[in-house]
Amino acid sequence: MTKVLQAFLTGIFFTFLLDFFIFLGIKNNYIDFYEINLYYNILFADNQNIYIFTAFSALLGFIITYVDNMKLSLGVFGFLFIISLSTLIPPIGNSLGEMLFMEKNVTYKNSKYTYTGDVYYDGRTKITFYDYELKKTILLNKKDLIK
Repeated sequence: MTKVLQAFLTGIFFTFLLDFFIFLGIKNNYIDFYEINLYYNILFADNQNIYIFTAFSALLGFIITYVDNMKLSLGVFGFLFIISLSTLIPPIGNSLGEMLFMEKNVTYKNSKYTYTGDVYYDGRTKITFYDYELKKTILLNKKDLIK
C-alpha cells in the first residue's frame, strides 16, 4: 500500500509541474493577450479538472514508480513535458486558451441592454466580453445577466 501511495504522490508532483507550464502558457499568450484582469492562481485553481488531474497523476506515478525501464519513463515524461512547454509558444498558448475559454457569437441580456459578441473569459463573478456593437472589451456582472 505504501508504494501505491508513493506512486500517486509522485504522480501528483509531476502532474503539477506539467500543469504549471500549461497554465503559464495560457496566461501569457491568451489571458494577457486579451488583457483579462486575472491572476495566475485563480486561473489555475478555477480551471483544474480533478478527473483529468487524478488520471494523469495515477498514470505518471505508475510509470515513474513501477516501470523499471528508465528510458520509457523518461521518454513518456519528456514527451509530456515538451507538450506542456509548447504552450509557451504564443500561437499554441493562444489557440489552447481560445479552445478552453472563448465562446463566439453569444448574446447576453440585462435589465437595460442586449450584448452580442465573444466571451473571452467566464470568471467567478464577471464575464470578459467583446461586444460587436461597441467594438471593445467590457466586463459583465454575472448576477445582472439574464441568459
